[in-house]
Amino acid sequence: MKTTTVSIALLFCGLICKAQTLKIGWGETVMISKSTPTLQVVGNPMLRPQGAMREGALNALKNLGADYVRYVPWFPYPKLAVAELKAPEKTTSWDFSLIDPMTIDFLEATKGHPVIINFSTIPQWMFKTNQPVTYPDDPNQVGWGYGGGTQLRDTTMKELTGYYVRLISWYTKGGFTDELGKYHKSGYHYQIPYWEVLNEPDLEHNMSPQTYTKIYDAMVTAIRGVLPRAKFVGMALAYVKPGWFEYFLNPANHKPGIPIDVISYHCYANANSRQKFDAYEYSVFDKAESFVNAVNYIENIRKHLAPNTKTDINELGTFVSDEMRNHPITPAYWNLSASVYAYFFIELSKAGIDIIGESQLVGFPTQFPDVSMINYQNNKPNARYWVLKLIKDNFTPGSKMVKTFLDDNNGDDILAQAFVTQGVKKVLLLNKRNRAINVKLPADFKGAKVSTIDMKSGDNEAAVATINGEETEMKAFAVKVITLGN
Repeated sequence: MKTTTVSIALLFCGLICKAQTLKIGWGETVMISKSTPTLQVVGNPMLRPQGAMREGALNALKNLGADYVRYVPWFPYPKLAVAELKAPEKTTSWDFSLIDPMTIDFLEATKGHPVIINFSTIPQWMFKTNQPVTYPDDPNQVGWGYGGGTQLRDTTMKELTGYYVRLISWYTKGGFTDELGKYHKSGYHYQIPYWEVLNEPDLEHNMSPQTYTKIYDAMVTAIRGVLPRAKFVGMALAYVKPGWFEYFLNPANHKPGIPIDVISYHCYANANSRQKFDAYEYSVFDKAESFVNAVNYIENIRKHLAPNTKTDINELGTFVSDEMRNHPITPAYWNLSASVYAYFFIELSKAGIDIIGESQLVGFPTQFPDVSMINYQNNKPNARYWVLKLIKDNFTPGSKMVKTFLDDNNGDDILAQAFVTQGVKKVLLLNKRNRAINVKLPADFKGAKVSTIDMKSGDNEAAVATINGEETEMKAFAVKVITLGN
């Protein structure tokens, strides 16, 4: 029995451990990439002036130098996201003192790059509710109930649009006049090239596509008076819902002259409830693949209804199981999640997606720790950040994507895509599995530079080496970029 068991094990290993053979047709261009890799920054207490993760996060953001970074002050922290927390009566409650520090930090760290701003939280008092909705006095305390209400109290939406026009004027026009005629001076004159209208309206306030489209049109009409050259991002959906795309992308459902510049939506490839980490690699990659299939379907809708509209998938990440969130996350998870982003970048580039945004710069225990790109234990960028930077530094819009395939690719464990970027031949490879797999390389790869992010590199930038042999080892969840000479 022992002999038989060993023989079967050796046979099994012979079948699945055989090196994958990489083959590339450098002269066979499949398509020209138009994809920009980037990320989102969600406002939270760790980014406040005394926040423990602020310095490391801002340095990482500035050093990344990405375009189209999305900035979202979000409703769980009302005092950090809403500039007018009480309805104007005898006085107004406009107060930017807690919001400005994080926002100005972001605008300064991304200076010189186009950004997408989304103050997604509508003041709660603008909604009809049975009783006033309270919020924590402590700005660092989470208030999940603040996002309640489904119907605006002012159906003309002048109250809503007036709030956003004043908020935008604070950052772009040096100040604004409030509802009672008092001028509030900021002195800020920042540029906002892209404004995204609300966040996950299919969840927050439970909007229908019809309601959201009316709000979008009203907001765009009003904001254009302050930002005449801005482009607008619509939907920011939590889930892929074809009915939303079919309605919103149809110009007939908008007021005349309303632009549909960019649409956006999200995906988090999550582990299943009570699932052990050993099985994560299968569930998250399966869900990532399902999402890519859905994206291709949505792209067909977009091309039919609004072919000039761009797509920004601006929240891409992975989630651990609910049980693991309450425990220290195993270090290997960060490399798995980083590999998933590399997978998204390849597959969404093939789908023609314009902006591919990783979520998010800062998370921490109790506030989505599993999507953080900064290690909340040592304040250093983790593997998720370093993979984004590796991709951003090597693959630019306009790169040629050439024919690439792996021979003997049992189970599709390795994914590879070759690019020609500004005349330089490069290959992005990732390992989906929690085990090492060798990849046999073409003969002309000898002497090429290889940059690797894996568990050995940890919270450090990619390790750089030279290809000397016929193969390269892809350790568990490794991501590599191989760069050949011209």
